[in-house]
Amino acid sequence: MPSNLNYPLLLALALFICVLLALELGRRIGIRRRTRDPEGADVGLGTVNGAIFGLVGLLIAFSFSGAASRLDKRRDLVVQEANDIGTAYLRVDLLPAAAQPALRERYRRYVDSRLAIYRALPDIEAAKARLAESNLIQAEIWKLSVAATKEVQVNGPAVTSLVLASLNEMIDITTTRTVALLTHLPPILVVMLGILVFGGSVISGYELSGAKHRRLLHALSFAALMAGVLYIIIDLEYPRIGMIRLDQFDQVLVDVRNSMN
Repeated sequence: MPSNLNYPLLLALALFICVLLALELGRRIGIRRRTRDPEGADVGLGTVNGAIFGLVGLLIAFSFSGAASRLDKRRDLVVQEANDIGTAYLRVDLLPAAAQPALRERYRRYVDSRLAIYRALPDIEAAKARLAESNLIQAEIWKLSVAATKEVQVNGPAVTSLVLASLNEMIDITTTRTVALLTHLPPILVVMLGILVFGGSVISGYELSGAKHRRLLHALSFAALMAGVLYIIIDLEYPRIGMIRLDQFDQVLVDVRNSMN
C-alpha cells in the first residue's frame, strides 16, 4: 500500500461528492413532489429532518470524542514504551560484564525494529514483517537475560527480579501498543453515520427544492462541513496516514536509540 497517499483526505473528498449528489437527488425529488402536491410537500418534513440531524450530531460527537481519546492513549503508549526500553537497557549494567555486549547489541536492533514497524505504516504487510522480526529479537533478549541472571554472584535474586521485571514490562507494552493500533471506531457506527448523513442530505436537498434556483452556496457549505468532520475523525483514528501524525512522538524512541550508541 503506497504510504504517500492521504487516505482520510480521499475519503473526505468522496463524501463531499456523495453529499452533493444526495442534495441534488433530494432537490429533484422535491421538485417533482411540489409539482404534484404543492400544499402537502413539506408536511412533517421538519420533524424528520430534526430527528436525523440530531442523530448525526450525536454520532459525530461520540466518534470525535472516542477518536481523540484513542489518539491521546497512543501518544502515552509511545512514551511508556520508550521509558520501559530505557529502563530495561540501563539494568543490563547489573548483569555480568561478559553478557552485556551481546545484550546491548540486541537492544539496539530491537529499538530499530520497533521504529521500523511504525515507519512502514500504512503498509500493513511490511509492518507485520517488522513486527515478526521485533518479536524474534525480544525472544533473544529474554533468553540471554535469563542466562545472564543465573551467573550473578552478588544479590542474585534481587538482580534477577529487577532485570526480568523491567524486561517483562518492555515486552508487555508491545502487545498493548499493537492492540491500541488496531482499536478503532466500530464499523457499524461508521456505516450508520454514513447512512444518516446521506439521508439528511437528501432531505436537505428536498427542502432546498422550494427555491427557484439552486442554492449552490448552501449545498457546497453543507457538503464541505460534513466532509471536514469526517476527515478529522478518520485522521484522529489513523494518525499514521493523514495530516495528524504520531511520527513526532516517535522521537522519544529515537532518543532512546541514540542513547544506546
